[in-house]
Amino acid sequence: MRVLVTGGAGFIGSEYVRELLHGSLPVGAPAAVTVLDKLTYSGNLANLAPVKDDPRLRFVQADICDAAAVDEVVPDHDVIVHFAAESHVDRSIAGAAPFVTTNVLGTQTLLDAALRHGTGRFVHVSTDEVYGSIEDGSWTEEWPLAPNSPYSASKAGSDLLALAYHRTHGMDVVVTRCSNNYGHYQYPEKVIPLFVTNLLDGGTVPLYGDGGNIRDWLHVRDHCRGIALVQDKGRPGEVYNIGGGTELTNKELTGLLLEACGADWDRVTPVTDRKGHDRRYSLDITKISQELGYVPSVDLETGLARTVQWYRDNRSWWEQLKG
Repeated sequence: MRVLVTGGAGFIGSEYVRELLHGSLPVGAPAAVTVLDKLTYSGNLANLAPVKDDPRLRFVQADICDAAAVDEVVPDHDVIVHFAAESHVDRSIAGAAPFVTTNVLGTQTLLDAALRHGTGRFVHVSTDEVYGSIEDGSWTEEWPLAPNSPYSASKAGSDLLALAYHRTHGMDVVVTRCSNNYGHYQYPEKVIPLFVTNLLDGGTVPLYGDGGNIRDWLHVRDHCRGIALVQDKGRPGEVYNIGGGTELTNKELTGLLLEACGADWDRVTPVTDRKGHDRRYSLDITKISQELGYVPSVDLETGLARTVQWYRDNRSWWEQLKG
């Protein structure tokens, strides 16, 4: 099996590559893994350092929107696992163009190349944010898409494109939608690494609005295991939700991070709420659990403790990113 991983130098993509090469995922051992990454601000070759000497690994620096570069890389791969995306909501509010370009047009460029070269399976990695916000209950995969930010709208567009290539061309496409990820190697603009690194440096942390926004938290290793199950046995043309099973308000999460870092609430600075801020996310993971045997294995208490300790032990990784 020869696997092409787009965005494989980013947070989730690099975890997938490391675990794939280490043989830790419920999918066959790869004969070769190619990472295609533009190395934007959140792409980091240091994320691949633990596997850089593996002879099966090849790295190609290129933009997924570059049709010529993509057309050169895609041939001879059996599977494409597509992580590459612009993913920060605040940045999408400040300027939506890079999100539409990368997430929609980039995905279309990859799909065209996969179709042209007969790639066996295309795994499109997406987000629960495409569903919008939900007051009660949890989203199933059949829930109508109602994205509220430019980021989530661009991901919804890419989801629909991927599924359209299955329906139109018969391509072997599967889509995953995950809840909020956390773990090691996460770029320190996202809430958990931002709060942890700020607190470890003696700084303050910003809490949006009343702190009542609710998210389901998923450890990156559980996410990658779910993706591998879908890659291996997911039904073509289907969507699979991947969640962690632990919902917290942002204020509750902040309290846990303060405690883990030995800090008090005087280190929290209330800030004006984000525009169009979704109130609650909640995924129903019945489908992937019943069909593929997925069960989250990293509980939040353990996962957060390990994550905080990793940032304590790896200052050299994140200090240069924060300048």
